Amino acid sequence: MKSPTRTYILEVATFFTLCLLFFFYGLNSFGLVGADEPRYAQIAREMLRNNDYVTPTLHGSPWLEKPALYYWRAAAAFHTFGVHDWVARLPSASFALVLIIIVYFHMRRFRPGAQFGAALITASAAAMIGFARGASTDMQLAAPFSFAMLGWYAWYETGRKFWLFDLYFFIGVGMLAKGPVAPGLAFLIVTIFAAVRRDLKLIWRTLWWPGVLIFLAIVSPWYIAVQRANPDFFRVFILQHNLERFATDLFQHRQPFWFYLPVLALSLMPWTVFAFTALLSGAKQTWRDWRLSSPGMARESERIGDAFPEFLVIWALFPVVFFSFSQSKLPGYILPSIPPAAILTGDYLYRRREKAVRVGLLSTHALLTGLLMGAVLLTPLLVLNPKHAPPASAMAYALLLGTAVALFIFLLTRRGGQRMLLWSTILPTAFAVFFLLHFGGWALDAAYSSRDVAALIQKAEQRQALGFAIPVAVFQTRRDVEYGLGFYLDEPIQRYERGEVPGAAHIVVTTEAASNQLAAKVPGREILLLGEPGKAESVTPARALNPQKLEVYWISSSNLPSR
Repeated sequence: MKSPTRTYILEVATFFTLCLLFFFYGLNSFGLVGADEPRYAQIAREMLRNNDYVTPTLHGSPWLEKPALYYWRAAAAFHTFGVHDWVARLPSASFALVLIIIVYFHMRRFRPGAQFGAALITASAAAMIGFARGASTDMQLAAPFSFAMLGWYAWYETGRKFWLFDLYFFIGVGMLAKGPVAPGLAFLIVTIFAAVRRDLKLIWRTLWWPGVLIFLAIVSPWYIAVQRANPDFFRVFILQHNLERFATDLFQHRQPFWFYLPVLALSLMPWTVFAFTALLSGAKQTWRDWRLSSPGMARESERIGDAFPEFLVIWALFPVVFFSFSQSKLPGYILPSIPPAAILTGDYLYRRREKAVRVGLLSTHALLTGLLMGAVLLTPLLVLNPKHAPPASAMAYALLLGTAVALFIFLLTRRGGQRMLLWSTILPTAFAVFFLLHFGGWALDAAYSSRDVAALIQKAEQRQALGFAIPVAVFQTRRDVEYGLGFYLDEPIQRYERGEVPGAAHIVVTTEAASNQLAAKVPGREILLLGEPGKAESVTPARALNPQKLEVYWISSSNLPSR
């Protein structure tokens, strides 16, 4: 077997194995968290059950905030593997895997030699690992958008119209994921790139009528069908959840203008130091080339540099700048910036492979990665007891691990160069993911998921020998508890604060702090404590900490004698 073939096989096998760890391992380690995961998973379940793939519904009511791509893919996964929380995360995990494959083969075709580093750096970026494990729409946009942008650049470099198919096809897929933000971002990024190159005709050349037809063929059927079935769709989705979400704080996600700078830094961990260095280098080259391309500025001894770093810089930075002006900010909005920043980092390191890594950059990188590893070690303790500092012994172990990782990276890279920088960073990152999911998943489950609470309710119903589901309500809980119970119990959850106090016997989930207010909400009715999620028979002793401080009560009927 020839050496290049052996290298190729080893590279593919390595990044594929690491992707299985980063994106798929332990998808069931903790239940659905936040408000979006259980809500989107429930919508997909109802879509499959109702066999209605036009109108998304949540507990029977139309839910028009997002297009249907995630729901379609999750419903297909439910049909194949059954309705489970880990299955709801497969659409994002599978798209992340395909993205890494595309990055590898694109770089192998257009930047041979940089493909392995670019693929591994993209796969191991914190945002990629995190959002690949989310039952949400963020990866449904970021992955197809990346396919489209890489396809566009392949057309720019080769001139072959074949590559424009990728642009129009996957921008259409992105519009089915999150709406007009996909074509809008693509158009603006290409326009800025054309302006930097002082070649505005590039925008016109990008307009390819067969591609437009492909885009319309992908997008139009669902958008027309959902508008016909739901006349409010345009107002709810386009006006409220796109325009108003950007221009106002309608959904209470206001953050400072600089919010996305720390988000970008954390999203690129553990590669933040080199990613920011690569972005700065690319931005300088972009500025230089823009000046050189102006009439009368370029000299014969100078020429415009490689366009690929410039394109990646514009692609990476524009979503950050654009969404910084939004009045509603969430970390997932800039996920489309992470793949180009990671690819640029891999390309930057490869182009400087013959040079020694600067001591200052390497030291900072090693230190930050060591701190990250120490923080991962402490994560289970921090999420279970957020108001208390971890024990001194745990802090000592975290410090020891962080120091060992920092020295490991620094010494191996100083001795082995760029290749060792990649491996000495990837190995601790892989260990951190394994540790967090294998040993810390239960803590995340207990602290953020409603899975244990739902299990306790189901056991309580069985103990009551009712033989049928009874209403479930919440009182003074976070909204993610409401949506989480809605998925795990597969029923609408009522809320006392909205005046939804069932007259029939029911179960209510509340917090320890609010439990003394229950009697005033259900006067004259018997109240029986059924238990706390951490005290359920099915959970481990460690979960008995009940970090969410939730309690489950049985409330008797209002028109029947107390039991």
